[in-house]
Amino acid sequence: NRHNIGFMALDGLASAHGFAPWKQKFQAQISEGLLGREKILLVKPQTFMNLSGQAVGEAARFYKATAQDVTVFHDELDLAPGRLKVKQGGGHAGHNGLRSMHAHIGEAYRRVRMGIGHPGHKDLVARYVLHDFAKVDHNWLADLLVGIADGANKLAQADTGGFMNAVALSVQKTAGPTSAKPAKPSKVSQNSESPEADKETIETPDAKTTLQRLIDRFK
Repeated sequence: NRHNIGFMALDGLASAHGFAPWKQKFQAQISEGLLGREKILLVKPQTFMNLSGQAVGEAARFYKATAQDVTVFHDELDLAPGRLKVKQGGGHAGHNGLRSMHAHIGEAYRRVRMGIGHPGHKDLVARYVLHDFAKVDHNWLADLLVGIADGANKLAQADTGGFMNAVALSVQKTAGPTSAKPAKPSKVSQNSESPEADKETIETPDAKTTLQRLIDRFK
């Protein structure tokens, strides 16, 4: 469902880069692998969403990792479906999963904010985020997930611009002439917030073959 778009991104990333099978640890499903030369631990908390910081905190303490070592993929109501932003540090904007993350590891982690859109009224939010993606969403969702997997090596190197560029290139494979231009690559320090990274957005246009591309890419 929409609240699980972060899990979907990790599943695609793990499959595309040959990560180890998922196993249970730290109140989460975890998988280890390499992105370039970087050893990466993927963590899918199995607690309630609003307690997900517990699992991340356990893993971080075990590996002696700081908040700056952590990247969180999460759904974002304030971004249109198919848009993506990367941000280092900052507030949780009312997202209960991020609120829990703040409590357990602090606020300095990096976020990959994956837009799912807003239902239009706050009373509709809970039902909306827990509902499955509609078929019309599969087009932009497939391209976005493929692009995230393609750009994962850049993200692991803290090259936010390169990551955004990879996502944009994936979008353009099946997009028309009105598609977004790739972001200009830029080296971004993992230890400081980048205003430019927060400004970058990518919107995925509709495409007829993208869901099949996703299936072929990750099977």
